[in-house]
Amino acid sequence: MASNQNFRDLQWVLHAIKSETLNLHNISFYLSQPTSGCFQETENSMNINISKDSLLYFLHLLTVLGTAKNIQSSLRNLEFHQVEWELQQLLNLGVLLENSTNIKQLVFRRNRFNTECLSEFSDVLKRNNVIKEITFSESSIGYVGAGILSSALKVNDSLEELQIWEDSIGSKGAEELSKMIEGNSTLKLLTIFDSSSITATPLISAVLARNRTMEVHIWSGENGEKISKVVEFSPENSTLRIYRLNISGACRVACALGCNSTVKSLDMTGVRLKSKWAKEFRWVLEQNKSLKEVNLSKTCLKDKGVVYVAAGLFKNESLESLYLDGNWFSGIGVEHLLCPLSRFSALQYQANITLKAVTFGGGSTKIGRDGLAAILQMLTSNESVTRLGIYDDESLKPDDIVKIFKSLERNATLRHLSLQGCKGVQGELVLQTITETLQVNPWIEDIDLSRTPLQNSGKTDGIYKRLGQNGKSEPDMDLLKDMPLTVPKSCRVFFCGQEYAGKSTLCNSISQNFSSSKVPYLDQVRTFVNPVEQAIRTNGMKIRTFKDEDTKISIWNLAGQHEFYSLHDLMFPGHGSASFFLIISSLFRKPSNREPKTPAEIEEDLQYWLRFIVSNSRRAVQQCMLPNVTIVLTHYDKINQPSQNLQATVNSIQRLRDKFQGFVDFYPTVFTIDARSSASVSKLTHHLRKTSKTILQRVPRVYQLCNDLLQILSDWRSENFNKPAMKLKEFGELCQVKVPPLRIRSRHDNKEKVEMRRRAVATCLHNIGEVIYFDDPGFLILDCEWFCGEVLGQLIRLDVRRQSSIENNGFISRKELEKILRGSLQSQIPGMGSKVFENLDASDLVRMMLKLELCYERDPSNPNSLLLIPSILEEGRGKPQRWQLSTPDCLYAGRHLECDDSSHTFLTPGFFPRLQVHLHNRIIGLHNQHGATYSLEKYLISININGIYIRIELGGQLGYYIDVLACSTKNLTETLRLIQQLIIPAIHSFCNGITLIENVLRPECVQNLTPPRYRKTQLVSLQQLKQALLSVSAESMYDYQHTWSPVLDSGRPILRSGFDLARDLLSDDDFREVLHRRYHDLYNLAVELQVPPENNSDGPDQSLSTSNEPDKVDPTFGGIAKGVEAVLQRLKIIEQEIRDLKQEIQGLRYYEHRLLIELHRKVNYLVNYNVQLEERKVPNMFFFVRTENYTRRLVTNMISGMNALRLHMLCEYRQEMHVVEDQMGCEMMQVDNRAVQCLAPYMKKFMKLLTFALKIGAHLAAGMGEMIPDLSREVAHLSGSSLLYGAGGAVAAGAVGAAAMGRSRSRAVEGSRDIQQDLKTAQQWVVDFLRQRRCSSGKDIAEKFGLFRVRYRDNGQIAWICRRHMSIRANEIIEVPI
Repeated sequence: MASNQNFRDLQWVLHAIKSETLNLHNISFYLSQPTSGCFQETENSMNINISKDSLLYFLHLLTVLGTAKNIQSSLRNLEFHQVEWELQQLLNLGVLLENSTNIKQLVFRRNRFNTECLSEFSDVLKRNNVIKEITFSESSIGYVGAGILSSALKVNDSLEELQIWEDSIGSKGAEELSKMIEGNSTLKLLTIFDSSSITATPLISAVLARNRTMEVHIWSGENGEKISKVVEFSPENSTLRIYRLNISGACRVACALGCNSTVKSLDMTGVRLKSKWAKEFRWVLEQNKSLKEVNLSKTCLKDKGVVYVAAGLFKNESLESLYLDGNWFSGIGVEHLLCPLSRFSALQYQANITLKAVTFGGGSTKIGRDGLAAILQMLTSNESVTRLGIYDDESLKPDDIVKIFKSLERNATLRHLSLQGCKGVQGELVLQTITETLQVNPWIEDIDLSRTPLQNSGKTDGIYKRLGQNGKSEPDMDLLKDMPLTVPKSCRVFFCGQEYAGKSTLCNSISQNFSSSKVPYLDQVRTFVNPVEQAIRTNGMKIRTFKDEDTKISIWNLAGQHEFYSLHDLMFPGHGSASFFLIISSLFRKPSNREPKTPAEIEEDLQYWLRFIVSNSRRAVQQCMLPNVTIVLTHYDKINQPSQNLQATVNSIQRLRDKFQGFVDFYPTVFTIDARSSASVSKLTHHLRKTSKTILQRVPRVYQLCNDLLQILSDWRSENFNKPAMKLKEFGELCQVKVPPLRIRSRHDNKEKVEMRRRAVATCLHNIGEVIYFDDPGFLILDCEWFCGEVLGQLIRLDVRRQSSIENNGFISRKELEKILRGSLQSQIPGMGSKVFENLDASDLVRMMLKLELCYERDPSNPNSLLLIPSILEEGRGKPQRWQLSTPDCLYAGRHLECDDSSHTFLTPGFFPRLQVHLHNRIIGLHNQHGATYSLEKYLISININGIYIRIELGGQLGYYIDVLACSTKNLTETLRLIQQLIIPAIHSFCNGITLIENVLRPECVQNLTPPRYRKTQLVSLQQLKQALLSVSAESMYDYQHTWSPVLDSGRPILRSGFDLARDLLSDDDFREVLHRRYHDLYNLAVELQVPPENNSDGPDQSLSTSNEPDKVDPTFGGIAKGVEAVLQRLKIIEQEIRDLKQEIQGLRYYEHRLLIELHRKVNYLVNYNVQLEERKVPNMFFFVRTENYTRRLVTNMISGMNALRLHMLCEYRQEMHVVEDQMGCEMMQVDNRAVQCLAPYMKKFMKLLTFALKIGAHLAAGMGEMIPDLSREVAHLSGSSLLYGAGGAVAAGAVGAAAMGRSRSRAVEGSRDIQQDLKTAQQWVVDFLRQRRCSSGKDIAEKFGLFRVRYRDNGQIAWICRRHMSIRANEIIEVPI
């Protein structure tokens, strides 16, 4: 019933549409039905059936729908079934589509269109921008319809989905649609089901070629065959899957993939391919940048096809997975396939490093012997493949499988290995080999052995258990910690000496001594050398090795030529190395003549090598023993009789011994020998043996592992054609296989820590001289003599300047240097030359040159940085030197930086080139360089930056000082600021632990560029100059002068004596530092005097305050210091208001003056404190002086038993207290206990005030200069204190001693108690003492002390004053004699 109610006639539909009562979303028209009517499925969906005799209703309904407003806005989908379209009907449909704003989907099922109707529909589509989906199903549009639709869709930019089902558009229609795809970028889905699979090729090719993100599904069912998919492309996961295509179609798709960027995964499993396609696909692999995975399983590829694929892999940089299992190629194909994944030399790069997974194999794949060799080569050398699959192979035997797993012992990258279905995986030997490999190789995570005989027999459980153990984290143990230590077995003897010293001859004679004593002789020098090659070989360092019982002695003959000096640092033994030195010097200048060397020449020769040994020993963090040195003098046979010259040489060697005592360990005997005579050197040979054994017992023990590794390395060399060098990676692989303590046991182990242990062992081998280890290039040189003789010997003599085409500014590009290296080190004669490039690449040589400091990177962060080669730089010392700028307003300044211990150390040869590069980078990198220029010579850097010209010169015969000279149009402070903030810090950063002392150069030497030999004396230490400024009063600071001594050359004056003001030698920054030191001293003085705050006079501690009356001072230690707070406040104000040096000095003078007046006022009160004490019949302010060695010293502490003291009195005139000149004083024979009790408290407190006054430069000290105590010994423990800057500070420290400065604040306060009783006791002692000496009358006191008793007119107080004050202050006093 319900269905009958929903079924209405067509008239009702027309009426309902016109009345706009329907709200329809979906309308489906079914034509050629038995009866007409409509069926409303839902409220929004309606099916309309129209019989053949009611076709007019169809036209009428389309017309009404096109005019109904509510339908136009609500209609979403239109479906047409079995419609044979006429033009008028299509026109009405066009009106409907144009008026409807929301129609998204059009479906035509079993419709028929004539060409005219399709053209009209095409025009409708061109105008429409609403419809998203169109489907044609069984509508027979053919290739014509496909072409018409294509023309519309080239214009339409709204349609997103086009589906054509069960049609036959043919290749022509497909081509038309492909053209549409090329122009249409909005289509998102294309589905074609055609009778022929050929339609797929142009469509998918267009999608790929235009990089369309369009989902494509193409199906076909030819000749009644089962329907199957041909191609699908899913842009969501970037996967292209091809199920079946003919060969030409596959080739066309391959061409489209060349520049495609949307496909990441290509799957062509089961598509039959030929070499023609593989040839096209090679180009795809070379060009495509996005393809990550390619599956070519079961594609019938033969050897030729795989060769093309392999060729593409050489240039491919994106493919990560390649599956080729189930194909028909042989071992030749495997060999080509794995070639880009393999290395065939240590110096060769792996061609393809992006491919991570590769599979091959199958019943039709015959791997064979060639394929197995390729697999083994790939597994031992590859560094990128993580997954390898060999499937269903029948050609590999169990022995071949064993070889595959053996090769995996040194592979650290493979994670997954699949051998599923391989018939050769069987037997106990295979099982044992897999287990052993897994013990050595912890990185393999999975081994797939399914369907193999081993798996079928149930024997693989142990393998999977071991894989699980390799996945567990091992406890983090330091495996080297518990390793046994042993005495080293090899000792090195370094032969040091200049050219023609006879080192090589001596080495030969020693070898004969070893040979004659039936000791095995292991001479590692190549003896079978082609005569032509021997003639052209360059001289370099030689190494000879001898065996003495179980000890190996290596003689390292350091080349004496100057160009080899920069390499000596590298050869220097490391910390704890068993080694000692023979310094060999000839007694004659050249072997060809009998002209003897002077003692000075021999001393200079020996001193270079001693300083070289000491300077390099300083690099060690700690020295287990001093370097052992033996001196050998050669050509002794030419001396007929002992001469004075020889005795002078002996004396000079003794002087060197004394000088270097404590730096090196000298053997007491100097050997004088004839190096050519074996008999003459027999004692020296015995000394070498004996010393070697002694040193081997004294040096730190080494790991037993190092001795074991020597044999392992030797075996490795013999297995690898006696290779002289190995890469660090090869060393790691060797450790993993052969050395269990250095093995990574689990893939979760801390790999970095194990690598660090391996590098530590390599460093240990380097230190004991068995290998030369380069951490940065990552090389171990196993044949040291080959490296020193053939590689370094040629590198050091490399004539870059002659071969380089660049400007001679010292810098050269890395590529050009590599080109020069290849040209120089590759012999033009076949089979000749050093064969360096068989073991080392040109880029490795450049990195070694950097490590050896034969060249330097300008920008270490840039891999293509220019390189500085010092040998390119020209020597400029013979040229006339002058400043580029010479105007009258120029000023000149210079700094001289000298090694602190220049008699024992010097700057190494690599120091200055490193500084040249570093300063170049710093200056080029400055933001305000203002067109800075930078030029280099061998020992000179010239810089012009912002109007300041700077020369940096390396000086001294052995490079022990650096001069920085400046000529500037700026002021002195700006110029020196550039030197002190840019140049000097850069110099200090490259000194390697050597301290440089900064000195000020005489400006006249800088202006005239006086040669270095004349300006040696024309400098003053910067600290010494500052100290001198601190020692003068504030008034004298600004005008302080430094005097220069004259320089004469053979009586001819080069520089006259002169002076420069300190302010012209120091920058404002340095001058301020001096002033602030003085401020700091004064500030510490005020703090030590325990100054209370000014506003705290009413506080609870009344003993530490004073009243407002200036003369009523509380007689306490704190009270004496009252008033200094105001001075401190003034100091802060001054520091905040500094404008220039003169103002600062003025402030300092004011500060000193105020503090001095305050002290005078307080001390003046002490003078008059006890007026009642016998009415001041004797002076109060006294001090003691002790005479020592014709000098007088101020006594600052009273100790019982002291003798030879004299009592002196101060002139007590108020605020002008001072020492009386030429005062006789009164002698005190010995200090007894009563004197100590009475005087000690007074001495401690009064002397503190006295020396504080001295500290701030008070004139109270007049006449006391020669009595001021020497600070250096008494207060050495206070050497770091700021109080010790300046002479005044020194006096204070000496006077106050530990009692004043070493106590805590609490004890200082405790010592500030009332001193009334102390003063009274001390003054009474003086009265009694003077009576005993019959010196109690005014006349006696005037005679012995030059003091007279007076009374001030204004306040009536009594004082004892000197004769000068009696005269100049006569109007202020009245004499009151006793």
